[in-house]
Amino acid sequence: MIHKVLIAYDGSPSAERAFRYGIELAKPFGADVTVLAVAQPPEPPEMVETSAWLDAAQQHYERDFAKLRAVAKSLGVDVNTRIVTGHAAEQIIREAAEQKADLIVMGHRGKSVFQRWLLGSVSKRVLSYATCAVLIVR
Repeated sequence: MIHKVLIAYDGSPSAERAFRYGIELAKPFGADVTVLAVAQPPEPPEMVETSAWLDAAQQHYERDFAKLRAVAKSLGVDVNTRIVTGHAAEQIIREAAEQKADLIVMGHRGKSVFQRWLLGSVSKRVLSYATCAVLIVR
């Protein structure tokens, strides 16, 4: 049984698909849904004024979340939204554990082999370390 669904959202087309998929999965169970955005600070942090960067990230995701809430509501599902700061995989795993999520739904970014080797894959890390089920949507 699915009681809590965490949908990771970054604004990408695959995240949009994951959002819709997560909503459709949660609906028949009446599951609680949280949409999580992770604002990853620029490296090195001294390159950007931190408070201005955080404000911009907050505004960006709040605009997206308003649209996502409307879509979810039209499908008969209420969603909670949350914005956190840090490394995406670590924050998704932490948030899922804190919420005792039964399922994480996230998109697949489609990075090149070199990018995955150099930067790592958020979805791969979440799959490896999450303590609940993970669904990757392409």
